[in-house]
Amino acid sequence: MEIVKLLSEKSNLTEDQISRILVNGSRKYKVYLIPKRSHGNRVIAHPAKKLKLLQKDFLKIVDFPYHECSMAYEKGTGIKKNAFAHSKNEFLLKMDLAEFFNSITPTIFWSAFSKYFNITPNHIDSYFVNNLIFWLKEGDKAVLSVGAPSSPKISNFCMFQFDEIVFQYCNESFITYTRYADDMTFSTNVREILFTIPSFVESLLFQLFGTAIAINYSKTVFSSKAHNRHVTGVTITNEGALSLGRKRKRYIKHLTHQFVTGVIDKENIAHLRGLLAFSNDIEPSFLSTLDRKYGPGITTKIMEIK
Repeated sequence: MEIVKLLSEKSNLTEDQISRILVNGSRKYKVYLIPKRSHGNRVIAHPAKKLKLLQKDFLKIVDFPYHECSMAYEKGTGIKKNAFAHSKNEFLLKMDLAEFFNSITPTIFWSAFSKYFNITPNHIDSYFVNNLIFWLKEGDKAVLSVGAPSSPKISNFCMFQFDEIVFQYCNESFITYTRYADDMTFSTNVREILFTIPSFVESLLFQLFGTAIAINYSKTVFSSKAHNRHVTGVTITNEGALSLGRKRKRYIKHLTHQFVTGVIDKENIAHLRGLLAFSNDIEPSFLSTLDRKYGPGITTKIMEIK
């Protein structure tokens, strides 16, 4: 593969310069914490500037495949498409993969690489690629980091075989399956069939990855039309339409009122702009509701603020 040579051809750096960057590449990260929505903190490991550029170049060199049921990080995918896939089904199951990026190791990556590309890299290439895309976490364990631009596509690639097996299993049982990063969603119109899924997924994860990738059972949720159905932050109504949900709508109205009355701060203006963009994608009619309530063109005015 001669990865250093290929990276040199893609970048403005010499092979020697790239080699020196990659020798300790897995340690060249700025690590910080951000609060999670529920509790605790999320560890972000952001690569140094030159390493980050090389990670982006690597994705241009190798065309990593992803499964059609993978709904994150790829062109034409997203939260809306993920939710829509389940919108016509009555019964829903949501499962979560624990510490997803930090669970993916060089062993998992190279196993997928050899299966898909039918190539066994030499020691030099594997050494440099490992230092390119993996972060040395505490205890010198190499994992994908939350913060590296290469991690999302690499994670989808590493889950390709898993996604294919789950997809085929579900397809034979009239179950719709999608995965948005660490969030797996299953839906069907066949009563009680989803109860077989958790044990199947657990067994398959162990078969493919050993104990490296595991289910976060605290986030396993069964739902149906009798209850609120939410898929990756999008509400599915009983009519099968996608909605922002009452709680989010009230919050957006609250921020819009603050904007109109002039008491909103700059940080929340940026937040409101993001929420309005999300609303326009998921439920565009809600913007018309805001315009009627707070004045014609108010949403456009907010969106145009730089």
